Amino acid sequence: MAGKTKSESAKKGKARSAVKKPKVKEVEKTPLLRRLWRGLWRWVPRIALGFCAVVFAFILLFSVVNPPFTLTIWSEARAHGGTVERQWVRIEDASMVAARSVVAAEDANFCLHWGFDAQAIRSAIEEGATRGASSISQQVVKNVFLWQGRSWPRKAAETLMTPLVELVWSKRRILEVYLNVAEMGDGVFGIEAAAQHHFGVSAAELNAVQAARIAAILPAPKTRNPAEPSPWLRQRAASIRDGAATIAADGRAACFED
Repeated sequence: MAGKTKSESAKKGKARSAVKKPKVKEVEKTPLLRRLWRGLWRWVPRIALGFCAVVFAFILLFSVVNPPFTLTIWSEARAHGGTVERQWVRIEDASMVAARSVVAAEDANFCLHWGFDAQAIRSAIEEGATRGASSISQQVVKNVFLWQGRSWPRKAAETLMTPLVELVWSKRRILEVYLNVAEMGDGVFGIEAAAQHHFGVSAAELNAVQAARIAAILPAPKTRNPAEPSPWLRQRAASIRDGAATIAADGRAACFED
């Protein structure tokens, strides 16, 4: 009986070993790269969530705190020996005609949309994308949080972030930040620095002609001079001046005026 018991125990032990061995072999045969890939994908949602939280935190912060610098300003400072012309000005301390001129030049329906001007986008598509369709809100997102240049990753990030900025910031705040971070001359950032650089006055002292000429150079601030305008720039500035008067009269400036 003892021999029989030992024989049965041995058989049972072998049976258990036979059941366990395939499991050990499965673990051993799982490629290391596949295990690393599975582990990475478990972290992807956490990384994405963390990134979104950081972005939203900065959007909240800059709704009340002025951005100390942007990638564009930093890049231009390096190109200009470490400095740029820049001086922050509150929107209420700048000439309102300057604010209206910038809106007329860059985004006439600024007060009417939620970050994307569908009408401007349609017009750009119909014209074969020969003209830009980015709203002031989109440009603020690009200038403050992202980088310059054309790329799908940047455009995708801009598209996702613009509604958040519109949700958290007021229109007045969006325009105020734009007036202070947009390049308005070679190494000249913001309406205050532009007014002083081009015309020797403060942003509060800009008249309609001066404001319109500064707004007219925004598509190409490095190559256009509002103080010495070409005939084409004079014509564009005159159109912007009329546009600024129009949006003041029809209420399209109501979201940022006092």
